[in-house]
Amino acid sequence: MNKNDLVTAVATAAGLSKADAAKAVDSVFQAITSALTSGDDVRLVGFGTFAVAARAASEGRNPRTGDKITIPASKQPKFKAGKGLKDSIQ
Repeated sequence: MNKNDLVTAVATAAGLSKADAAKAVDSVFQAITSALTSGDDVRLVGFGTFAVAARAASEGRNPRTGDKITIPASKQPKFKAGKGLKDSIQ
C-alpha cells in the first residue's frame, strides 16, 4: 500500500472526499514528524510507538577501497509495533 492507496482507504472508510482524506493523512504525518523533531514520542495505543533513537558514532569501512571511515553519531526514527497490531497480523 502506498500513500495514494492509504488516502483512498481513509476516504472510503470515513466517507470523505479524496482531497479531505489527503489533508487528513498529511496532517497526521506532519504531527508525527513534528513530535519526533521536538524529541517527543508518539504512542498510539493498540498500534505502536514512534520514537527517536540515538545512534553512537562508529567506525566502518569503505566497501570500494577498504579504508576505515568514521560514521558520525545520528538520530534515527524508530517504530515499535503495539500488541494490537502484532496480534492482528498473526
